[in-house]
Amino acid sequence: MSRLFKAAVAENRQIIADHFLLTLHPLTKIVEPGPGNFFMLSTDSGLDPLLKRPFSLHRRVGGDFQILYRIAGKGTGILSKRKKGDVLDIVGPMGNGFPPARSRDKIILIAGGLGIAPIFALAEKLKKNKPMLFYGAKTGEEMLCLSELKELGIETVISTDDGTSGIKGFVTDILKGFLSRHASRITHHVLYACGPGPMLMALSALANKFSVKGHIALEQNMACGIGTCLGCVVNTKEGYKRVCKEGPVFPMEKIIWGEGMGENLRKESN
Repeated sequence: MSRLFKAAVAENRQIIADHFLLTLHPLTKIVEPGPGNFFMLSTDSGLDPLLKRPFSLHRRVGGDFQILYRIAGKGTGILSKRKKGDVLDIVGPMGNGFPPARSRDKIILIAGGLGIAPIFALAEKLKKNKPMLFYGAKTGEEMLCLSELKELGIETVISTDDGTSGIKGFVTDILKGFLSRHASRITHHVLYACGPGPMLMALSALANKFSVKGHIALEQNMACGIGTCLGCVVNTKEGYKRVCKEGPVFPMEKIIWGEGMGENLRKESN
């Protein structure tokens, strides 16, 4: 089955300032996407912008799928103006998603900012496993999907940098407190995370300190999305890996966090 297909815009709804929920209806049968997979979308039918943009799967709704995105540049600005019935050229699903959880695993999900997009898809899939979610953002105004998370019935710990919603502080500091309080019972805990580079770097250090395994979804600037251009490589203990091909999900203990790497990793495309 081809991974190149066309999809019609079913809805493109603004949910908060500069953030949109895009629902797409594939015009042909597609390969079933899973949490952590992504799609390359053409934001316009012209040549400017020329390259497709990568977006994580946010949710499957019947035969449709949803993308959660923020206006971050020209491409996403154009995408935000697409109307119901507009047809987009898409490639996907692509990449390696989150690995399945084992029955004995105590699952902790961690999302930072727009990292809630793929983590929500994972939370929906794993809700029977009763995962716990730590979700952080800069301010309360930037929190997304709160009502949908409540409907899933997942225990959620909210934190914001400025304290306008939930606990004040970085989500990794809140998680550190939780792991410290449960240090004697975290043998089977497994972390699944997506968020800004600095958050993921801090989370990896935290997991190493507590000897907890986990998986993180990375996003880099991508040109091709199929591993040809080598523009999205990250350094791992097994050598350089392509985020679009070997990722975007990696075991967090295998990432080599060099100086400035956290700042270079992106959480959204433009």
